[in-house]
Amino acid sequence: MHMADALVSPAVGGAMWAVSAGVIGYCSTRVDKSLDDRTVPLMGVLGAFVFAVQMINFAIPATGSSGHLGGGLLLAVLLGPYAAFLTISSILTVQALLFADGGILALGCNIFNLGFFPCIIVYPLIYKPITRTNPSSTGIFIGSLTAAIIGLQLGSLGVVLQTLLSGITDMSMQTFILFMQPIHLAIGIVEGLATASIILFISNARPDILHFPMHSGRYSKVPIRKPLALFLFAALSTGCVLSLFASNLPDGLEWSLFKTTGTEEVTGPTSTIHDTLAGVQEKTALFPAYGFKEPAAHLPSGRNPFSLAITEESGTSLSGFTGSLLTLLIASLVGILLKRRKIPGRNS
Repeated sequence: MHMADALVSPAVGGAMWAVSAGVIGYCSTRVDKSLDDRTVPLMGVLGAFVFAVQMINFAIPATGSSGHLGGGLLLAVLLGPYAAFLTISSILTVQALLFADGGILALGCNIFNLGFFPCIIVYPLIYKPITRTNPSSTGIFIGSLTAAIIGLQLGSLGVVLQTLLSGITDMSMQTFILFMQPIHLAIGIVEGLATASIILFISNARPDILHFPMHSGRYSKVPIRKPLALFLFAALSTGCVLSLFASNLPDGLEWSLFKTTGTEEVTGPTSTIHDTLAGVQEKTALFPAYGFKEPAAHLPSGRNPFSLAITEESGTSLSGFTGSLLTLLIASLVGILLKRRKIPGRNS
């Protein structure tokens, strides 16, 4: 559901940049009230994990489409809504700049659609009320499934509305939404099941990691080194190995665009801002589409000693490794800076 710049006008893209920046600022002021020595490293490893998970597209039967997990709800359950939003913002920024996954002009839209709705809306308003009134495995399952579905529906609706407001494509918005909502309903069901499975496992093994832990008294003083190592291992193995088995089918947004316009990539009117940001992204994207820019390098394959290593698979694995570690560093740095800002306030 990562929007490309071709769908977004400078006015809408700039407005959503401002909105998302405002939410980031708000979350930064709220998160430091609950930031502790556990949250900061969790932001890093969970950010790396969600980045890697987003690389795995799963096929949606009988549609010719695929989807991937957003991870915003999972982050909110584990980190709380504010730290989760900052973490998903870090992930999407790394994806846009280093991997050209989502446009730079559309980055504010993508942060809002994939971060604001699951973290700030559905987690406190859907997931928490359900799990608090039914703090059981059934409650977690129902809460995760319901929240994930609603979050994906809101996010996909956001894509449609932002495209409509941009007014730079001539496709039928009615047709677009008729394809976007059902396909993201299917993706939301898968996300809900995956989120519920992970949360149920954690609630049984280490409930203290949950933002609102249940029955976690015996873990209150247990170090979280093992969970951190487990998530980091899961991130690297997912990004380097499991990503190789991702579906090549178009994702829900690309599939909807194809059904609406006959092409997976809409080419809208160009502008100076579009051209400038496209040039910036071309320079920053070391692994566009999670692969090498020039697989054959500069030498003929017969003379290139690295030609056997430069393959599509190695590019994907290196992308997963690099992106996971970079996300870990950036999300951790965000947490460290906010935690340091918190200390003077406590001492005053």
